[in-house]
Amino acid sequence: MDGSQLTLNDETRIPWIAFGTGTALYGEDAQQAVTVAIRNGFTHLDGAQQYNNEESLGAGIAASGKPRSELYITTKLGGLKPGDTPKSALEESLRKLRVDYVDLYLVHHALPHVGRLKDIWIGMEEAKNAGLTKSIGVSNFTSDHLNEILEVATIPPAINQLEVHPYVWKALQPTLAVHQKYNIVTSSYGGLSPLVRGRGGPLDPVVENIRARLARARGSAVSEGQVLHKYYQQKGILVVTTSTKVERILEYLDTENVPELTPDEIENVEAAGAKLHKRFFPRNWPPEEMN
Repeated sequence: MDGSQLTLNDETRIPWIAFGTGTALYGEDAQQAVTVAIRNGFTHLDGAQQYNNEESLGAGIAASGKPRSELYITTKLGGLKPGDTPKSALEESLRKLRVDYVDLYLVHHALPHVGRLKDIWIGMEEAKNAGLTKSIGVSNFTSDHLNEILEVATIPPAINQLEVHPYVWKALQPTLAVHQKYNIVTSSYGGLSPLVRGRGGPLDPVVENIRARLARARGSAVSEGQVLHKYYQQKGILVVTTSTKVERILEYLDTENVPELTPDEIENVEAAGAKLHKRFFPRNWPPEEMN
């Protein structure tokens, strides 16, 4: 497999790393950041209706001069206004993005749609069948949410985008088991949170030791962020990340050139992660009782 792309369960291909327009760009004008990201090598752009910046994402895509056929564009269904459907909501997004279709359309959150998840998924299939999106999937869905929509799905979700990092890896196992059963790609947001928002945890020394070895093996600098991104790439996880700094964008894309972690190093990352359960985006997940 080409390490720079993943194959989805609908046989389409997706770049393994995406530039996200949430977090720092949430509700902000994303045009310049998106244009800079595209011009420095990103081809996968991850947006959402909820981010309130689809117009500027579309403007950034247009300003980059990159042909639509060379880009992979994701957006996500937010809350539905009365009378709206996932299809009509996507039609509005397409107008804002200034494109005829997206490559991937996700249900952003399960929690606001609890009780009607099956109807929402049927509407997502309608959007795909109308040619408005090539692939459909979900975000922030637990194993229970997935199993609920799979009862009615004629098209299984291609992706589930979640908060994924070593400090939630153990808790995610029931969800990941559903992913494996239905060949659903796991997508990670907040993947660098243990390094950016959660310093001082058991992962820190493990990542530093791996970083030092990889830098020696490579003969040039490797960052701690690249260690985690390489870990995700080796696990077949799609990474959504963001930055407004060119040097950071180049660092993220350079992860492909970083040597691989050994099986023992991967095991060490997961063992260290299992020592601490910590979500950095707890509102996106139902309350948990951890042993």
